[in-house]
Amino acid sequence: MEMRDTDRALVQAATAVSKLRCRSQHHTVASAARTADGRVFTGVNVQHAAGGACAELVVIGTAATQGVTALETIVTVADRGREVVAPCDGCRQVLRDYFPELLVIVGPMDALRVVPLGELPAQTGSGSAG
Repeated sequence: MEMRDTDRALVQAATAVSKLRCRSQHHTVASAARTADGRVFTGVNVQHAAGGACAELVVIGTAATQGVTALETIVTVADRGREVVAPCDGCRQVLRDYFPELLVIVGPMDALRVVPLGELPAQTGSGSAG
């Protein structure tokens, strides 16, 4: 699926949060998600020796606090906004359970694309680590 201006803006939102807030080993990945009516919610991962939460899960919680029950598109960035990463396997399952029609922005920064969550390629590594 081709990137729309709203998709590019979503990548920019996640990148801005990543550059601003991902400055320590506690916060290394940022996500941004958009609702069908255009609202955008962002979040960063929370890493701790006792465990943590991926940025995608933080976004779900943030959106839920505002009464959102449906997200349309999500993107996750790492390396202070220089890399778009796919959700890890655990996040994929949560996203699939909550938002089965969700679209995900993935790919290299110079060739981003939008794919349905269910069509993401299988993970070969640790995922977004976020």
